[in-house]
Amino acid sequence: MSRISTARTRLRISWLSLLLMGTLAFPQQSSQPDDDLGPPIKVDVSVVNILCAVRDRKGKLISNLEQNDFEIREDGKPQKILYFTRETKLPLTLGLLVDSSVSQQRIIAEERSAAGSFFQNVLGAKDQAFLIGFDVNVDLLQDMTGSVDFLQRALEDIRVNGGGGMPGPFPSVGGGGGTHLYDAVFLAATDVLQREIGRKAVILISDGQDQGSKMNRENAIRAAQKGDAIIYAILFVDRAFYGYGSGYGYGGYGYSGESDMKKMAEETGGRLFKPRDGKELAEAFDAISSELRSQYSIGYSPSNDAKDGGYRRIEVKVNQSGMRVQARKGYYAPTEG
Repeated sequence: MSRISTARTRLRISWLSLLLMGTLAFPQQSSQPDDDLGPPIKVDVSVVNILCAVRDRKGKLISNLEQNDFEIREDGKPQKILYFTRETKLPLTLGLLVDSSVSQQRIIAEERSAAGSFFQNVLGAKDQAFLIGFDVNVDLLQDMTGSVDFLQRALEDIRVNGGGGMPGPFPSVGGGGGTHLYDAVFLAATDVLQREIGRKAVILISDGQDQGSKMNRENAIRAAQKGDAIIYAILFVDRAFYGYGSGYGYGGYGYSGESDMKKMAEETGGRLFKPRDGKELAEAFDAISSELRSQYSIGYSPSNDAKDGGYRRIEVKVNQSGMRVQARKGYYAPTEG
């Protein structure tokens, strides 16, 4: 069996396991952090790792800062930085997740083109990427590879699947059909990224409308956090599909994907992009590429070493005026045993 066939089998087996696990994959905590803090990760190590990007007032990426320029607080208390690097050349591990549900049918060609150019521009000699297509299924179309040719061929394999060609913007939920967006993020993080080391990112292209996933948004975010993966969410929407110009306007059919995409991105230290056409989609990929080459990696050992499973808020600041830091917002402490 080929490597990609094996990978597809593994992903499908894990997808079937979601049927059994449901939301039990991540048991609910007895106490939850405030909603605006989001669901961070549980860690079992003594060092907390943070990848962050810094911008000035005009939104320009700043890549020449030093360790002394940064300050980290956990639950309001200053933390000592143990290591600091500028991640401009260290290898990347990327996962591209493409929504191939019926709502994307008219714009899938633009997604293929922009994604192909992105792979060509961003992948260096030591970088690797994989490709997942998701609709009523979650399919690993290309396992981890450094070959741009393999990835581009896999992009051509993406086919729109609406789960029986059901009309309109309301895929069947009862039959498990629709768009398994949260399952795709969960499986990318747990089946692929969790076994990788180094810098990891998920680029998610979708209109953000999940239908039929066994995992929910919080499960998907936690899986990405546990896999140390940043999510860059690209909200690319066929507005005509959702009734734009029909008298209802954008969102006239109950569209609500933007808030979920934004939440997944911000809680993992990424960003949300909202391109309106193929040109802006290509620009979004270019912006992600630039950011991935302008990151800082910071590690610290928490002063609070209690293994109580409690929530720890993280705040990363730069001691220069006008600087804005983009980083994840917290984590759960480990528990005894």
